[in-house]
Amino acid sequence: MIIRKQAFPRAALIGNPSDGYYGKTIAFVFDNYSAQVDLYETPELDFVPSLRDHSCFSDVHELVRQVGLYGYYGGIRLLKASVKRFVEYCGKHNIKLHDRNFTMRYRTTIPNRLGLAGSSAIITASILALEEFYEINIDKPELANLVLSVEMDELGIAAGLQDRVAQAYNVPVFMDFNREHMEKFGYGIYKELTIPDDLNLFVAFRTDLAEGSEILHSRLREDYNNGVPAVLDAIAEWAHLTDVVYAALQTRDYGAIDKALRRNFELRCQVCASTVSAKNRRMVELANSLGAAAKLTGSGGAIIGIYEDEKHFQQLKSLFGRNQIDIVKPSIVTCGKGSNDLN
Repeated sequence: MIIRKQAFPRAALIGNPSDGYYGKTIAFVFDNYSAQVDLYETPELDFVPSLRDHSCFSDVHELVRQVGLYGYYGGIRLLKASVKRFVEYCGKHNIKLHDRNFTMRYRTTIPNRLGLAGSSAIITASILALEEFYEINIDKPELANLVLSVEMDELGIAAGLQDRVAQAYNVPVFMDFNREHMEKFGYGIYKELTIPDDLNLFVAFRTDLAEGSEILHSRLREDYNNGVPAVLDAIAEWAHLTDVVYAALQTRDYGAIDKALRRNFELRCQVCASTVSAKNRRMVELANSLGAAAKLTGSGGAIIGIYEDEKHFQQLKSLFGRNQIDIVKPSIVTCGKGSNDLN
């Protein structure tokens, strides 16, 4: 029997990158792309390489292209680190595991290193598969923390909780990373919410902007730790914008959401100027040129925005296409953790 689990890319609607700094965000996952992990019982413990783990290339130019897309370390490390942290989690919580072995393999269609949480999707799917294999259940807030620990503590990847919370809950989530609550419980205040169907969202990205989240977070973390006033003020305002959007979603005040997205990006450019590349700015500027509000979905390489109607979307698609930018209408996942199962 093959256990198959999947997780999806994350788009931050508002508030990022304040999630790592006791801020607030709203994010969702969408199933236009996915990461899938298969796990099945075998005599020995084994991990099957995928495309990004290959070491054989047609020529040096292909090597350069592959490294630019996937980095040097591939995806097998994500599976190994997931298993290690999962076993340690179970040991810490006195959960006894059976001694059967397994083989894990993965595949992903999530555009890589573009701020869409592709790595954490692989880890989330891995943990979900391990949960089923060992017949245990981890609460969603703890699942998000466990996935984060795989990246931060095991692999040294700078990250925040937002991506993992959205992928653990598998529905749109309002997240308040209140410091007092985080220090007491180890996780934030999470509220599942609904994004109305008539809020027309798009996600756009270009694959030549691949850049790990550690580049943004390492610089922002340093300024935050040093108490740079502009950074502290920006984090507070990102949290406020999240509250504004949360209220606007309830009343369908899309004008307020439009303004909040624009301000979110403006703040990002003010306090993280060195990490917002010219091509990232260009994507937002192109959207703005057609009257569409837009902001970065994560650390860079992808944006999220609002379009008015199908005609407007087609205008954006044409303009983006001429500038080597892909655009999709995100199919927002709304059915919770169970939708990670593949039959």
